[in-house]
Parts: sequence; C-alpha cells; structure tokens
Amino acid sequence: MSKLPVLKQRKIIAALKRAGFEKVDQHGSHLYLRNPKTKRTTTVPVHSKEISRPFLKVILKEADISPEEFRKLL
Repeated sequence: MSKLPVLKQRKIIAALKRAGFEKVDQHGSHLYLRNPKTKRTTTVPVHSKEISRPFLKVILKEADISPEEFRKLL
C-alpha cells in the first residue's frame, strides 16, 4: 500500500463530493461536508496550503472512507 498523496483542499472536496458528501456549512476557513446516506460529517480546512497526510487520514476516518477507496475517487 502506497502513502496517501498530499493534496490541495479542492481535490479532496471534489473526491468527497463524488463519494456522496454535500456541503452543509462553512465557518471561516473550514468547510463542513455531510453524506446524507451514511449521516457521516467531516471538516475540510480551506486554506491555501496543501493538506498533510496525517490530516487527510483524519478526514477519511471521519468520512469512513478507506485510503484505497479515496484513491479511486480522485
């Protein structure tokens, strides 16, 4: 298994939307996404920097998406 990629928030948000997540709210620089089917919610920071691998793992855990499944969504 290879490492998760370091990505910009736009790519992460697009992949999560392909997984069925929808934007529910945004407070400052944090976007809240929710999947209506699974009722899972995750938060993605919308900063100008790339999202680090450890934080991407947290996002995927909140979303209940495996790294392999996430790679397919990219």
